[in-house]
Amino acid sequence: MGNAPKVALLGAGRMGQVHGSNAAANPRLDLAYVVDPHAPTAEALAAELGCAVASQDAVLADPEIKAVLVATSTSTHLDVVLAALAAGKAVFCEKPLDLDLARLRAHAAELSAPPAPLYVAFNKRFDPNFRALKARIAGGEIGALESLHLISHDPAAPPPAFIPTSGGLFRDFSIHDFDMARWLLDEDPVELFAWASCLVDPAIAAAGDVDTARIVLRCASGKLCVISNTRRSGYGYDQRAEAYGAKGAVLSGNERISTLETWTEAGALAAPIYPGFQARFAASYRAELDHFADVLEGEAEPLTAYAASVGASVLAEAAARSVASGAPVRLGDV
Repeated sequence: MGNAPKVALLGAGRMGQVHGSNAAANPRLDLAYVVDPHAPTAEALAAELGCAVASQDAVLADPEIKAVLVATSTSTHLDVVLAALAAGKAVFCEKPLDLDLARLRAHAAELSAPPAPLYVAFNKRFDPNFRALKARIAGGEIGALESLHLISHDPAAPPPAFIPTSGGLFRDFSIHDFDMARWLLDEDPVELFAWASCLVDPAIAAAGDVDTARIVLRCASGKLCVISNTRRSGYGYDQRAEAYGAKGAVLSGNERISTLETWTEAGALAAPIYPGFQARFAASYRAELDHFADVLEGEAEPLTAYAASVGASVLAEAAARSVASGAPVRLGDV
């Protein structure tokens, strides 16, 4: 593929398939290998993407591999990232970088100033709609930003077996909204309060987690942000953002599968919103791979790296503490 840097995909599961397909289709990247401990899964994906299968050790020892895309199981992310950075590879890591905030902080030296570029994949920042909303806030179209409302509702709950290893609602699911809040507010919150319940699936409660939450963030300037999360909407993948300022509001609504509408005496019927994250955020997943290509070419610094990962993880930890205590949590205490 010419002079495109050679990269390897670590992890052939759901997110590995998303990032692997985008890397294989991107002319600025040369996807050389797929790595996964389950050989049949690795072989099937490698055949689909037109590359080879290798071991992680072989990839990290190969001087021709310039970067790795880490989409392994969440609990392995940090160890894999540290090994890749130590081997001199640039890293694209699916979020979260780690589920344990204390462990993230313990590796601050290696991760805050890594020997090679590190990008942590908070893909919502690359969604065209959310980027346009951010630009309008920054451009002053609604005056000084006063409050945000972020809505992230999954269409249906995951299998109960997923919950024990997921990190929980706040670290697995809300983490994207925590990153979005910090990005759109352009200011770190100083206090957080969260209510959460298990209303969708009793099996989630049995696994020690919650599935429905409302979270309020307050900044030192007084800006407020409300986050609405649920693991079941019943109507599709609901992703909205509303920003309110001194002069008005800017809203990012849901994309629909098509713009086709049917108007009859029965009423106006519109196409449904997207059914899941892969379809809804297809453009943002492609865009973040383009951003990573810019990073590899030395044209950009990673938009989200260690600091963004820690910032979102602090909010996730605070939300869990607030639910447990029933009281607000000051972020300085986390």
